[in-house]
Amino acid sequence: MIPKKYTSYEEIDRDLKVLRLQKEIDREHLKLSAQRIKRGFYPTELLGGVGGVLRKFMVSVVVGKLLKKLG
Repeated sequence: MIPKKYTSYEEIDRDLKVLRLQKEIDREHLKLSAQRIKRGFYPTELLGGVGGVLRKFMVSVVVGKLLKKLG
């Protein structure tokens, strides 16, 4: 990376302000990502995926029993 040459303190101040704002934005993105990861480990989230599998299994069991009775 080629170092930037500044001609005034205003340019330096502007770039510093932009860098501070970018740092804040990056920090907030990191916080949101951490919250999403935590939410993924909540019991309701973990069971949500298992619940779908259990529902499909139960439906197949019920349908199998119905077919046996009809057949």
